[in-house]
Amino acid sequence: MNTALKEKILKVCDEKINQKGNNVGLSFYAFFANKNNDPESLMQVAEWWIKTHQLDHFEKAIKIKQLIETEK
Repeated sequence: MNTALKEKILKVCDEKINQKGNNVGLSFYAFFANKNNDPESLMQVAEWWIKTHQLDHFEKAIKIKQLIETEK
């Protein structure tokens, strides 16, 4: 996954955590608009989420943030 996409994920995780606290969960769709206007990036995140890390549909934002930060 490219750096820009990782930064976007971190930003969204931070926003959600600030809004709803450390217990907030999200899916990989949270990083995209409701339109499929960037299928390549969507597939990168989906593969990272499902295939690489075998995560559930919803995961804690704090967990996703930590995974991304360890890959930087």
